[in-house]
Amino acid sequence: MRAIFVNLIWLIAYFMKNLVVLISGLVLMSSNLGHAQSAFDKMTNSKLEKILYRVSEQVERIPGSEDTPGRWKMVYMQRELFVITDEAANRMRVMTPIIEEENLDSEDMKVLLEANFDRALDAKYSLYQGFLWSSFTHPMQELTVEQFKDAIKQVATLADRYGDTYSSTDLVFGGESEEQ
Repeated sequence: MRAIFVNLIWLIAYFMKNLVVLISGLVLMSSNLGHAQSAFDKMTNSKLEKILYRVSEQVERIPGSEDTPGRWKMVYMQRELFVITDEAANRMRVMTPIIEEENLDSEDMKVLLEANFDRALDAKYSLYQGFLWSSFTHPMQELTVEQFKDAIKQVATLADRYGDTYSSTDLVFGGESEEQ
């Protein structure tokens, strides 16, 4: 009788251990599902627009683009930003002009390229149509709400820190220049 009781205890312990492993696995899977993006969660122009109205002091369609979806001008941190999308190409961009390109010299260009490597994280310095821009580009459908909000903040911060730290956040990632 004692042997049956010991075997029963061992069997219960074995099943309890496997149950704990199974439950742990399910919890881990469910927590990872919170980070996965389903087909229903894909970013769209209408979702981006709703987010813009939540985070911005002012949002409007870019003048002349009323018939083209995915073209907004907004004010964020007292700075004018543009959000441009192309759903068919699955791309989106957040950008703001900083200064005219003609005001940059070769030393400025060197600093900007170095900043793009280690201080400008997701937002980058770019040249376009005669201006230096702070910009963020990403596949649109895969973009999460938090990534979009962070992109807006990084673009504005990178532009504001031009001429100072040249950084989009307080984090510096990567190498340092030889002078440092």
